[in-house]
Amino acid sequence: MAPFILASASPRRVDLLAQIGLKPDRIIASDIDETPLKGETPRELALRLSRAKAEAVASSFGAPAFVLAADTVVGVGRRILPKAESEAEVRACLELLSGRNHRVFTGVALMSAKGLSHKVVETRLLFKRLSAADIDGYIASGEGIGKAGGYGIQGRAGAFVIHINGSFPSVVGLPTYETALMLSGAGYR
Repeated sequence: MAPFILASASPRRVDLLAQIGLKPDRIIASDIDETPLKGETPRELALRLSRAKAEAVASSFGAPAFVLAADTVVGVGRRILPKAESEAEVRACLELLSGRNHRVFTGVALMSAKGLSHKVVETRLLFKRLSAADIDGYIASGEGIGKAGGYGIQGRAGAFVIHINGSFPSVVGLPTYETALMLSGAGYR
């Protein structure tokens, strides 16, 4: 059987795959430009990036394989929140999300001998109104750095969620149900 390659360096995605009994044969992070295009919606960005990552890793691997890629994007309306790289970005994201509904889009793409399959999973969340102490405490934890929208729902930010409608694992970084279906449909195990 062709190898299973995860086109992501995210330890959260590795953990989510393990939860459904899957272990990649190789992990190869893609190196693509993740800058949103002018006018691009959060859903469009998640789909474009997941496809580009899968295609880039599949073409660099050079042999038949199951190449799985994903990208998670947090959006408020048409606004795309950044993958927070600083405490200031985490603060700005949390202040924007405080007391508001938002959506998390995770694009999943699979390159296989059967071609490219892809999907975007949308999850809607409502955050409680965050106090200054909530935000300061979360920033001090360091959990928001490197996370889309400046938070990780699997950690302390889980206490901010009043309501979630959709896939919890998708918000973490990989919709496990849809991923398992894609792999099965492509002939993986």
